[in-house]
Amino acid sequence: MPKPLVVKIGGAILDHQEEGKASALSQLLSVISELKDHAVVLVHGGGCVVDEMLAQAGFSTEKKHGLRVTPSEQMPIISGALAGSVNKSIVAEATKQNIPAVGLSLTDGGMIQCNISPLDLGMVGVPKAQNSKLLDTLINANFLPVISSIGAVESGELVNVNADDAAVEICQLLNGELLLLTDVNGVKDANGEYLESINSEQAKALIEEGVISGGMTAKVNAALHAANQLRRSIAVASWQSPEKISQLLNGDNIGTRIEADKT
Repeated sequence: MPKPLVVKIGGAILDHQEEGKASALSQLLSVISELKDHAVVLVHGGGCVVDEMLAQAGFSTEKKHGLRVTPSEQMPIISGALAGSVNKSIVAEATKQNIPAVGLSLTDGGMIQCNISPLDLGMVGVPKAQNSKLLDTLINANFLPVISSIGAVESGELVNVNADDAAVEICQLLNGELLLLTDVNGVKDANGEYLESINSEQAKALIEEGVISGGMTAKVNAALHAANQLRRSIAVASWQSPEKISQLLNGDNIGTRIEADKT
């Protein structure tokens, strides 16, 4: 059996729909449904949905290092948005396409344990892979696990987790392949050209120069961590071309490959 494919998606894919076409999420799920020989696990964020719900509740959004600051009073709204509204919307769309999907959070089945981030971000968790039994059971029964980036610390308090970091730990838990989907075709260099691959030294320089910034900084750092942990390259590509996923599984290059450090 090939390694499971862990696919991370963000909230933007939920909102994107071109006139006369199926939604971006629907197109992605259609491609996933055709991957008969590969188990797939979806890990999702949903920043745009969270921002909208926080604004409706009168809260503002702050970010540091490309990561969301999460005051404790915002946690009920954030967890409701991600583990509730966004997660169930994805599961419902999958069900519509006859894909047996199961909605989860990081804490279900004890799969991920979190510690509070040392970056002074409030109720933001740093995830650590713990137990794959639940995911193994679901995958073996041909379910599509759909995992929101809401976790818990040892005390039982819920925490918000960067979805890229969450996907890395889920990938490590399953010893899988990792695909980080974003709204661009990969990582750009200083000339605005998409890079076929990038290593940690190149990434550090582009981050210092401000070429890689915002959310892409967190994404690239998460991918570098994953590449070094798993000792294999990680793909960062666009969800606007989901048909290329089959190319990735066939060993072809799509998007930008984040390379592990040489040992």
